[in-house]
Order: sequence, then C-alpha cells, then structure tokens
Amino acid sequence: MKIKLVKHADIDRAAWDHCIEKAVNGNIYAYSWYLDIVCENWDALVDEGYKTVFPLTQRKKFGIWYLYQPFFTQQLGVYSVMHITPEIVNAFLEAIPGKYLLAEINLNAFNKPDARKWQVVENLNHELDLIEPYNSIRKNYSQNTVRNIGRAVNHNVSISSSIKPEDIVDMFRKNKGREITQLREKDYKRFIRLAYECIINNKAICYGAFTAENTLCAGAIVVFSHRKAIFLFSATNETARQNSAMFLLIDHFIQDLAGNHLTLDFEGSNDPNLARFYKSFGSVRVNYPGLRINRLPYPAKLISTGYKQLKKLVLSIR
Repeated sequence: MKIKLVKHADIDRAAWDHCIEKAVNGNIYAYSWYLDIVCENWDALVDEGYKTVFPLTQRKKFGIWYLYQPFFTQQLGVYSVMHITPEIVNAFLEAIPGKYLLAEINLNAFNKPDARKWQVVENLNHELDLIEPYNSIRKNYSQNTVRNIGRAVNHNVSISSSIKPEDIVDMFRKNKGREITQLREKDYKRFIRLAYECIINNKAICYGAFTAENTLCAGAIVVFSHRKAIFLFSATNETARQNSAMFLLIDHFIQDLAGNHLTLDFEGSNDPNLARFYKSFGSVRVNYPGLRINRLPYPAKLISTGYKQLKKLVLSIR
C-alpha cells in the first residue's frame, strides 16, 4: 500500500468525503466540512484513490508540532471502504510524519493498533441499538431510570425538538461549563457554527426539556450519520437535576426513533458516573483506542516525569 501525505489545501474534498460516506467505519466527525470547522488546518494521509484515509489534526505550540483530538470529535483515525486490518492501521500509524513530536488522539473502534508497537489507551463508549420497538427497549431500562422518567412526568416536563443550539450552549456555559476551563469563547462559537452546519445538512436535531412554566432546563444536540445518532452535546441546570428532565429527554428521543435501523451513540464515557447514567438506558459498552506518541528528544526519565506537564502546556492550550 502506497501512503502519501497531503497538505490541507491539496486534499481532494470530493474523494475524501466519498471515502468517508462509503467507509465501513465512517462517521460524521471525519467529513471534510466537519473537520474544517473543528480543526482549522488539518492535513491527511491517503492511499492511492482515497480508498483509505487518516486525518492529521495538527497544531503547533512553542515550536512543537503535535496531533490532538479536536473538541466535538470523539473518534477519528483510519477510515476505509475496504476491510480494515491491523496491518493497514499500523501502516498508516507508521506513516505519521516525524515532525509530530507529540500526539494524543483517539482512533475509532474499527482500528486495532499493535499494542506492542504503540502506546494504546482503551476508551469507553456506550451504544444502544434502536432497532427493537420502544416497549422492548424500555424493558432494559434500570429501575432508577424508570423512576426518574416518572418524576419528570410528574413535574410536567415537556420535550421540544425546535430550539436553538445557542440556547443549549448558553445553559451549558452557565452550569457545567464553569468547571471546564479548556473550552473557551472561540470553541463555543465554533461549536454553534458546527451545530448549524449539521442542521443545514439535515444531520442534527436540537432537543429541549421545559418546565411546567415553559422554562428550558435541559437540552441536547443529536447528530446523525452512518446509521448512528450521536449524543454530541447536552446541558442541564439545577432545575433539571431536581426534576430529572434529562431522563425524560433521552427517553423521548428513544421513543421517537425506536424501531429503526439506528444506533444511539452516547459518546462515552470514561467518567464512571456518566457511564452509569448511559448504561441505565440499556446501552452496551464499546471500547475504542486512544493513541499516545512521545518523540521528544529527552532522556527517558525526563520524558516520563515531564510529559504530563508539557501535555498540559501544549495539548490543552486552545
């Protein structure tokens, strides 16, 4: 297999997007228009004919080139219209240019890198198959989830699918966002732009949960691609934590789309509390690999002690 590096300006967008559309492991994160929004200057590794591709989401800080996982992209990695073997994955990983001294990226669940050659970290995701009728899916809810849905109903929470992305983002920033310092103003603006691009392309729905007084208390943005519905972004406030609005919102979504050849991808999580929440809807655990590369020219002892500090300086600066 001949793999070549293609600079951002030279990427054949039509060929790239055709590969992602037809890939056995395609997802929305890898479309060129999606990547252009979340990563301003990504390059790519491609084979002849764009049958297999690998986005290089790059940045340069303090004179160091590095690969990072852009916000709002859970999984990237190697995509192919052909069966993806470990040999193909390793060939693309070995073709990553040496100028990248650091990398902390997520591959996708179809990528199986050789753990003997690469530093691999297993990440946790949860997915729920929606092909069964709603009543069958609901039988797998935990008792706690059923109780919380009932609480939301008793509080007269209502669900709407016609709200604006910025309303959900604003709620997030005023609540959970206060704890997440990595997300900055430009990142929120980028996400709102991304959400509208998905809506324009008929690939997103914005859900909102409202109190009996018609006040928004929870919201979620779900994007659709490759027979998956991805729980891309969500927000709640203190009222939603009291009336269990998010439980009802997710249940409403499942009820709307149950019986379709579709999988609800909860987008995580490595956080045990979130993982427990997603599992309570009957979802199953799906692992995907994270890749770490450290090519810094320091003695091994300094690398092991200084890598996390440098990562904070380089990878976390947005």
